[in-house]
Amino acid sequence: MARPANLTLYSYYWSSCAHRVRIALNLKGLEYEYKAVNLLKGDQFDPEFEKINPLKFVPALVDGDVVVADSLAIILYLEDKYPQHPLLPQDLKKKAMNLQVASIVSSSIQPLQGFFARQFFEKKISLDEKLTWSQYHVNKGFAAIEKLIKEIAGKYATGDEVQLADVFLAPQIFAGVARFQIDMSLYPTLARLNEAYAELPAFQAALPHRQPDAPSTS
Repeated sequence: MARPANLTLYSYYWSSCAHRVRIALNLKGLEYEYKAVNLLKGDQFDPEFEKINPLKFVPALVDGDVVVADSLAIILYLEDKYPQHPLLPQDLKKKAMNLQVASIVSSSIQPLQGFFARQFFEKKISLDEKLTWSQYHVNKGFAAIEKLIKEIAGKYATGDEVQLADVFLAPQIFAGVARFQIDMSLYPTLARLNEAYAELPAFQAALPHRQPDAPSTS
């Protein structure tokens, strides 16, 4: 059993990348200190944060003297150090599928519709064009994932256990619906998974509006 963790997560409530890590930490039952990095206010450019992550992105994780940035790297680090609730199966075929889905989300969808991409286009294209751009890349990725998992999905993406693919899919689906008006009826498998994720406490606790830096609704 791993020793008690001493973890600090640098996060922004709306970041789907940080959202993934919050889910993984919750699934593994790991307590952590939450340090908010407000991307809209430019906290990521603070010299102290740049020491944590020179790329100036969230999330970043500090575990004692270990500092890891990038959600996939963080989650794989957690998987190795804190093996409770494993997120990668022993079966190599299933493991490869989990990694493939995670890679599609983290490299072929999110970077093309994320905060920094949209910020780059801020003064170059209209709001409608930005939405169309984001929708195109989300839909392209969702269509691919739907084809990959529709014959193998169980209760969750690659079977009846929550694994890495689910940790990456849930935040991306949430963002797709909440921010980019994606029609999930086009992706019945993903839509069904989204309903299953909504019932899981580890996923519920990681939702953007439940984070300490989320704006008050009152």
